[in-house]
Amino acid sequence: QVQLVESGGGVVQAGGSLRLSCAASGRTFSSYYMGWFRQAPGKEREFVAFIQRRGDLTYYSDSVKGRFTISRDDAKNSVYLQMNGLTPEDTAVYFCALGVGYLTGAASREGLYDYWGQGTQVTVSS
Repeated sequence: QVQLVESGGGVVQAGGSLRLSCAASGRTFSSYYMGWFRQAPGKEREFVAFIQRRGDLTYYSDSVKGRFTISRDDAKNSVYLQMNGLTPEDTAVYFCALGVGYLTGAASREGLYDYWGQGTQVTVSS
């Protein structure tokens, strides 16, 4: 069983930065791909960023490309999301997710992930 715990959310002014962390336990973290998703009030959960095993590949939604950076530290069983240039439209609960299947490309669909964290709130004030 995998457990994912996000941290690093908070309130920030527009134009500011935050760094989210997600710590995983229970399995060999380096063997799996990871993703970040977010859900804004009244909206469906949406894909934000993806990182393949060993960090071989990263992929971003168009809305965050150039502003957000996903990374991982397998020695710490952790994945990160550095968020710069935040806008009020980035306000959401952010979730990390872990996928155990074999995947050669990027994973932007929720159904490709097997484990999810509880989420961390990010609020960007204007």
